[in-house]
Amino acid sequence: MNPREDGAKRAVHATVVKVLTHRREDRGMRLEEFTSRCVRVGEVHELVTTDQAGSPPGARIDRVGFLGFAEIQGAGVLDRGDEVWVDGRLVGTVLGFDACHFPNHYNVLIAVDALVTGPDLGLRPETPVSFRQVTADVRGQRPVGTRS
Repeated sequence: MNPREDGAKRAVHATVVKVLTHRREDRGMRLEEFTSRCVRVGEVHELVTTDQAGSPPGARIDRVGFLGFAEIQGAGVLDRGDEVWVDGRLVGTVLGFDACHFPNHYNVLIAVDALVTGPDLGLRPETPVSFRQVTADVRGQRPVGTRS
């Protein structure tokens, strides 16, 4: 998010449709240069955690934990820096996007301190997911995938 250019936006809500259970150390995703992506109702995108949070656009992302696929419930915009909430718990922030499977789906890369997978978070089909613009009233909570 660029506070000089971006105004308020609504949260984007999604629902898990498939849980993924694995991690990789050699995935080879590429962090797209785009800081935002529009999503439409009914689209399904893959949610992937990574501990490579400081990576610049174009960087290779190898260390990943797969959460699953989620169906978008209402159109909106996902921005780098949006908080990712799963079943009411803060998991991390949107690092960016990998388009290796596009137009089928984007990989939404979620920055976390420690890689987590779907089972690590207790994900099941129908688990709610939301992407929220950072606001003062939710700061201070530690994401689920962070070390204490």
